[in-house]
Amino acid sequence: MKNIDASQQKILDLYSNYALRNNKKPLNVFTFCEDNQISETDFYFYYANFVQLEGDYLRFFMNQALVLISEEENYQAQSAKHKLLSFYYTFFEQLTMNRSLIIYLLDSEKNDLQNIKKMWPLKKEFQIFVRSLEISEPMMDNTSESMAKIERFKNKGIEELYWGHFMATLKFWLDDTSSNFEKTDIFIEKSVDTSFELLDVKPLKKLVDLGKFLFNEKVKNNG
Repeated sequence: MKNIDASQQKILDLYSNYALRNNKKPLNVFTFCEDNQISETDFYFYYANFVQLEGDYLRFFMNQALVLISEEENYQAQSAKHKLLSFYYTFFEQLTMNRSLIIYLLDSEKNDLQNIKKMWPLKKEFQIFVRSLEISEPMMDNTSESMAKIERFKNKGIEELYWGHFMATLKFWLDDTSSNFEKTDIFIEKSVDTSFELLDVKPLKKLVDLGKFLFNEKVKNNG
């Protein structure tokens, strides 16, 4: 988890203030630095361009969420499912407190979230977090090389599965118009529950329940 120092935080604050007031990027790094009385050297110490900088907001909010949940009582003793739920609820609380900024960063491209470069730092951090949950069974010491390769492939698949789930949740939150984004909380609960049921090969009831919820939301939104 990469920490953000005071100078980097200042650049992020200045950039978000400009973007939200003007609804666009600064003209270039030179004008941004000159207008805010910071040196280009300081900017380029942290970021190569504005796209890289924008990606750091999402990574920052994720790291904030991870710090907060790690401070919860008995967090380390919780199951992988409850750790994941705690992360989701806390992360989306962070996003909600900064919704105008997140809308600016993602709303114009929300239908193609998987492919935008500003998501890459977040994906890397998120997959490290999923790996730490040890959702899959650990390999035995006497596991053969071929079985070890299969296990590594399966674990990578789980990371990609949950990244896809995370992106679906982010898209749901962006589109959510319910009071206090309560429908996002329902989506998180039902979809995380379903994902663990699927891994346990007990999916049907939970999958149907999730499907009904999504179908009802689609009907309401299109009605």
